[in-house]
Amino acid sequence: MTAVMPRSTDRILTTHVGSLPRPERLLALLVAKAEGQAYEEETLQSEVREAVQDAVARQVNAGIDIVSDGEMSKPSYSTYVTERLSGFGGRAKGHRAQDLLDYIDYARRLVEIGGVVPSNSGPCCEAPVRLKDAKPLRTDLANFQSAVSREKPVAAFMNAASPGVVSLFQRNQYYPSEDAYLEALADALRAEYEAIVDAGFILQIDSPDLAMGRHLAHADKDEQRFVELAARQVEVLNAATANIPPEAMRLHICWGNYEGPHHLDIPLEAIIEVVLRARPAAISLEAANPRHAHEWTVFERVPLPDDKILLPGVIDSTSNYIEHPEVVAQRILRYANVVGRERVIASSDCGFGTFSRYPTVFPAIAWAKLAALAQGAELASRRLSTRPGRQDG
Repeated sequence: MTAVMPRSTDRILTTHVGSLPRPERLLALLVAKAEGQAYEEETLQSEVREAVQDAVARQVNAGIDIVSDGEMSKPSYSTYVTERLSGFGGRAKGHRAQDLLDYIDYARRLVEIGGVVPSNSGPCCEAPVRLKDAKPLRTDLANFQSAVSREKPVAAFMNAASPGVVSLFQRNQYYPSEDAYLEALADALRAEYEAIVDAGFILQIDSPDLAMGRHLAHADKDEQRFVELAARQVEVLNAATANIPPEAMRLHICWGNYEGPHHLDIPLEAIIEVVLRARPAAISLEAANPRHAHEWTVFERVPLPDDKILLPGVIDSTSNYIEHPEVVAQRILRYANVVGRERVIASSDCGFGTFSRYPTVFPAIAWAKLAALAQGAELASRRLSTRPGRQDG
C-alpha cells in the first residue's frame, strides 16, 4: 500500500528534514570509506543497521510522528548518488557560496574550525549516467523497514536527491547541455524514487537547487534568469515522478544548511510559484533561522493550493540553541493562522547530519531540539483546539 502524507485536524503533527547525527563509530567508518582508507564492509553495514534502529526509536521517543532513517548510510544528501549511478569521476573546480565570499575573513575562519563551507567542486559527470548498483538502496529500505516495524511511528519517509541538486554538486562535463544532463539524471533517479514509494515510505525529494543554487552557482545571473532555471528543474522533477501520487511525496527546499551571512538568499516570494508547480503535495521550507523566519507572510499574499500542505522549519538546524517550546508554538501558529491547522506539520529547517562528519549542532543538542519541537507542537495544538478564530503568534 502506498504511504501518503498524514493530515490531522486534532493536533499538529511533527517531522524533520531527514538527516540525523550519526554515532561516532559509524562516522569514523564513513570517513574511512570516503577517503579510501582501510575499513571492514561487514562492520560498516552492522553499524548502519544499528544506527537506523536507534535513530527511529529515538525519534519516536522524542515525539516525532513522521520519521526517517536519519540518512545513516549516506556520505551526504546529494553525493551518495555517485555510489549508485555510473558516470561520475574526476574532480571539477567549482564555486563557493557567494555570501561567504563577500565576507572572506569569516569564510577563512570557518575553514580553520572545520565549519560548513558550501562548494560545488568535487566529482563531476564525465560519462553517461545510468543505474550502477541498486544494492545500497535495497539495504537502506530493508534497514528502515525493520526499524519502522519495531517502533511503529505514525508515518515514515526516506530522502532522495533531486535531479537539480545532483547537477548542482556533480557538475556536467559530458552531456552537450545542462538540459540534457538534467534529463539523464531524471531517468537514472526515477527507479530510486519509485522504489522508495513501492516499499511503503513517503518520498522526500531534497531540492536545495531551487533556492541555494542562486548564491552557490548562479550568483552572476539575475533573479529572473534563476527563476527560469528553477522552473526547468521542476519540470524535469515532475517528469521523473510522474508515476508517483503527489500525496506520497514531500519536497524540501533550502538555502544552504550552514551558518553564514545568507544575505544573498533569494526570497521565498521570488520562487514560491515555481516551487508550488512541483508535484509533491508537501513543501518543506526554512522558517526558523533569522533570514527566513518572516516568510510565513508570503502565504498571506500567495494562496496555498488546496492540494498542498506545508512543513515549516520551527527549529533551526545550524544553531546549538535549544528552542523554547513557546517559541516553537508561536512559529507554528503563524503558519496555522494563514493556511489552516490541518495543513501544517511542524519540522526543522534542515538536517542535523547533512554530511558524514561531526555536525554543526552537537548530537545531544540536536535530539533535545527535536524534543522541543514536539513539545512546542503539543502546546500549539492545545491553543488551536481551545481558542476560536485567529490564534496569537
